[in-house]
Amino acid sequence: MPHKEGSLEAPTRHPLDWRSDGFYDQALLDKELTRVFDICAGCRRCVSLCGAFPTLFDLVDETDSGEAHDVDTREFGKVVDQCYLCDLCYMTKCPYVPPHPWNVDFPHLMLRAKAVDYRRGDVPLRDRFLSNTDALGHLAGIPVVTQTVNAVNHTSVARGVMEKALGVDKDAWLPDFAGRKFRSAARKSAQPPVRDGERTPGKVAIYATCYVNFNEPGIGHDLLAVLAHNDIPYELVKSEACCGMPLLEQGNLQGVADKKEKNMPVLAQYAREGYAIIGAIPSCVLMYKHELPLMFPDDETVRAVSEAFWDPFEYFVSRHRDGLLKTDFRTALGKVSYHVPCHARVQNIGRKTFETLSLVPDTKVSVVERCSGHAGTFGVKKEFHAMAMRIGTPVFKAMAQPEPDYISSDCQLAGHHIEQGIDENGLRHAELAHPLTLLRKAYGI
Repeated sequence: MPHKEGSLEAPTRHPLDWRSDGFYDQALLDKELTRVFDICAGCRRCVSLCGAFPTLFDLVDETDSGEAHDVDTREFGKVVDQCYLCDLCYMTKCPYVPPHPWNVDFPHLMLRAKAVDYRRGDVPLRDRFLSNTDALGHLAGIPVVTQTVNAVNHTSVARGVMEKALGVDKDAWLPDFAGRKFRSAARKSAQPPVRDGERTPGKVAIYATCYVNFNEPGIGHDLLAVLAHNDIPYELVKSEACCGMPLLEQGNLQGVADKKEKNMPVLAQYAREGYAIIGAIPSCVLMYKHELPLMFPDDETVRAVSEAFWDPFEYFVSRHRDGLLKTDFRTALGKVSYHVPCHARVQNIGRKTFETLSLVPDTKVSVVERCSGHAGTFGVKKEFHAMAMRIGTPVFKAMAQPEPDYISSDCQLAGHHIEQGIDENGLRHAELAHPLTLLRKAYGI
């Protein structure tokens, strides 16, 4: 393919045409995969991002012609399987994204391929099981089930059985289930007067997220403590289901739509009433800010919720600029090695967590801005766990290098993955703490 200069205009994202018949046509999909793979093979700028691009380039290099259009289309699935939809190729590397006339959107093309596979039924039971976070969380809410699941997670023999039965790698870190859900244990706000800022609504609605609600409720309690300390009234949204990100990653787009129908009427009420809606997990925030609007571009409710949704540290920085964030920090944090997760980077909000933690006196925050390799369920699968660890190795080393007092990531799954990688590489171990936990600690509350 002849060379063309990349566009100098800001990238734009076209809506996902997932409800058209052509979207699921295998022949049309193969034609578009061939076109985009041909462009990627002539560029190779993304070779270091993940396993998808080296896999593609190896397939191309194995042909007699060295051209992507001569790769057997039956091999394309090997590339698709390696993509975990981090979006970094689109946001940080590719010079051919729209408005460039070549119109390359590699992540959405991979999502389309996953959706075609899902509709055809070519998705393992394991993947369907892992992506059903609502069902898993509610099941694990039964005390005896929680105890059993947590025991299995920490028993090598049981993990070996799980690996054979479900394909979940026996060495991969898995989260425990909490004995009490965040939503049932969260304390109510004292409801101080609402103080709106120029940039920020003065009241907050908390979207708990599956992970905080079912696995690590302490993160949610830390968020509530910081809000209360800053006299910001809050309430938990009346009801919530999974944001749909785990289903999106499997290509289950109708499943995403079903979750949207459950969540939007509730969240839209808070948006209309002037709340800032906050979720503590970057993937969930990304889902509401960007992914759902791309799936439902004409839905005004989706747009309203998107505009009302905030990353917690995006909110705190804006609150600080409004002169309404307290800086009465009592505890220095020392050296913090902070990882910016992919799903925070692609929100285009900047390093808001870094900015907030840097307000704490006698605190030095080192930033690592590279993919950890975990990527939701990808890093726990038997066939991909070793790859996830290899992708994360530069991050593990960079996080440990300054000999920090804490390692931290907005994505707690990535944080645990990094912690495991640091341990396995024999690097100096530091305490893992979510940024919200660190902020609460700095306030001394």
